[in-house]
Amino acid sequence: MANFFLDNKDLQFHLNHPLMTKIVALKEQGYRDAATYDYAPVDFEDAMDSYHKVMEIIGEVCANTLAVNAEGVDAEGPRVENDRVIYAPGTAANHEALTKAGVYGISLPRKYNGLNFSLVPYVMSCELVCRADAGFGNIWGLQDCAETLHEFANDQINDEYLPMINRGATAAMDLTEPDAGSDLQAVMLRATPDPKNPGQWLLNGVKRFITNGDGDISLVLARSEEGTTDARGLSLFVYDKAHYCVKVRRIEHKMGIIGSPTCELVFTNAPAKLVGDRKMGLIKYVMALMNSARLGIGAQSVGIMEAAYREGLKYAHEREQFGKPIIKFPAVAELLTNMKARLQASRALLYETTRFVDVYKNYFHIEKERKLEKEEREEMKLYQRKADAFTPLLKLFTSEYSNSVSYDSLQIHGGSGFMKDYPIERISRDARITTIYEGTSQLQVVAAINGVIKGTLSAQIDEYQAIEPKTELLPLFNKLVAMRAQYEDAVELVKAMDSAECLDFHARRLVEMGGYIVMGHLLVQQAAQCDSFRTSAIAFVKDGEAKCAHHYTYIKEFNRDEIGFFKVD
Repeated sequence: MANFFLDNKDLQFHLNHPLMTKIVALKEQGYRDAATYDYAPVDFEDAMDSYHKVMEIIGEVCANTLAVNAEGVDAEGPRVENDRVIYAPGTAANHEALTKAGVYGISLPRKYNGLNFSLVPYVMSCELVCRADAGFGNIWGLQDCAETLHEFANDQINDEYLPMINRGATAAMDLTEPDAGSDLQAVMLRATPDPKNPGQWLLNGVKRFITNGDGDISLVLARSEEGTTDARGLSLFVYDKAHYCVKVRRIEHKMGIIGSPTCELVFTNAPAKLVGDRKMGLIKYVMALMNSARLGIGAQSVGIMEAAYREGLKYAHEREQFGKPIIKFPAVAELLTNMKARLQASRALLYETTRFVDVYKNYFHIEKERKLEKEEREEMKLYQRKADAFTPLLKLFTSEYSNSVSYDSLQIHGGSGFMKDYPIERISRDARITTIYEGTSQLQVVAAINGVIKGTLSAQIDEYQAIEPKTELLPLFNKLVAMRAQYEDAVELVKAMDSAECLDFHARRLVEMGGYIVMGHLLVQQAAQCDSFRTSAIAFVKDGEAKCAHHYTYIKEFNRDEIGFFKVD
C-alpha cells in the first residue's frame, strides 16, 4: 500500500535531527510516564520508535484514504442543514479514519488521552495530511486550539475539553468578524457575565470567515470590557457546540480548500468559559494561537508543494513531445530542479522553526510544575527569540513558494493542468489561500522585520557560519558568507535612513535577503549529511545570490524621494 511517510526520505531525515534528543528528553521529563502508561516510552530510542510508527500510520491513512477522497471532496464540499455544517462524505470518512487510528491530539499529555509527542511529529503529520488534501489539513491542524487550552486554560477546562480531542472532537478558532479581519483589536462580539451562572459568560454577535466554524470546541475572541474599543478589552473564551447557541448562517463559496467549511456564525446567548485572565485574549493568548497557526500554514504550504512537485515530475516523465518525454528538455528539467530546491529549502525552514518552538514550549510547561534553573530560563528565552524571528519568515517564504511551485507544476502540465482531469488544478487553487490567511505575506514582513533590525536573524546566521562546511561545499558556503555581507550592509544602509517610512518600504527586501541566507545555510548543512540535498543546495544558493544582489543594489542606489512614486491616490 502507498504511504506518504515511507515514500519521503526527507521527512525521515528531519525526524532524526540531532536536536530531537534534547526535545524528547524535555517532553518526557525523565520518561516518568512509563510507570503509569504501558504505551509510554522508557528511553529516547523507544520514543523515536513510537514517532516513526505513528508517522507510518498517518502516512498510510493519508495516501490511501485522504488522497483518494480529495477530488470528491473538492467537487461536493460541505453544506448547511438546519444551521449546522454537514461535511462532504469524503471529509467525514477522512475524519473517521484518523479518529479510529487514535492519532488526534498526539501532542497532548497522556492524561488527556494524547501520545505526548513533541511538536516535530505533529507538524510532520500536518504536512502529510496537507499533501493528501490541503482543505482537510485545516480541520486536522485546528488541534492547535487544544494546545492553546493546554497552555493557558485552568485544570477544570482542560480536564473537560482536552480528552474530547482524541475521541474525534473538532475545533475552531472564532476570531475574525465582518468589520475585523486582520485588525483583530476591532472585534466587537460581546461577552457578558451570565447572571444565573457564576463563572460563565454569554456571547452575542457575529463571526465571519471562521474555518471549520461548526467545530465541537471553539476558542472565541470577544469583548468582555464594556466601553472599550481596543485590544485591552478583549478576552478569550471556550464554547462547546453541544449548547447549540451558535448558528451557521452560511458557508462561504471559496476558490480552493473547499472541503474546509468557512463559516459565518451568529452567537445568541452562547454560554462560554473564560480562558486565562480577562483582557489578555488578544495580547497574549490569540498571539500564541496565531503563531501556532502560522507554523501549521507552513506545514500546509510544504505539503501542497510536495503534492505539486510530484504531480509535475510524474507528468514530465509521462508526457511525450517531439518523440521524447518532456523532462528531457532543459527548460522543463530546470523548472523541476528549482521547484525541488524551493520545496526542500522550505521544509528545512519548517522543521528548524518547529524545533525552536518545541524547545521553548517544553520549558514553558515544565515551568508550570517547578521553577526553572537559571540556565534553563536563559535557554527558554533564547529559543523563544529564535522562534519569534523564524515563524513569520517561515509563513512568508513557504506560502509564497507554495504558490510558485504549484504554478510551475501547472505550467509543466500545459493545457491539461488547467482542466479538472488532473489534481494540479485543485492543488493550485488550494495553494492560493496560504499567502492570505493567518496573516498575509505583507503582515509577515511586518513581524519578521523585528528579527532583522534587532539582530536575532544575524545571531542565528552567526551560528550557521560557525559550522565548518565540507570541502566540496565550500564554494556554496562562501557564496552565503558574501550574501551575508551584503545583507548586513543593506540593514545598516536602511537604519542610516532614520525613517520609519523607509524601513517599511525596504522591509520585504531585507527580510527576503535574510531568508535566502538562512535557508541556504540549512540546505548546505543538510547536503553535508546527505548527498540527496546537494542539487537543491546549489540551485537555491545560486538563485538566492542573484536575488540578494538585486535587493542590495536597489537599497544601495535608493533615493528616499522615490517613495513618492509608489504612493497611489
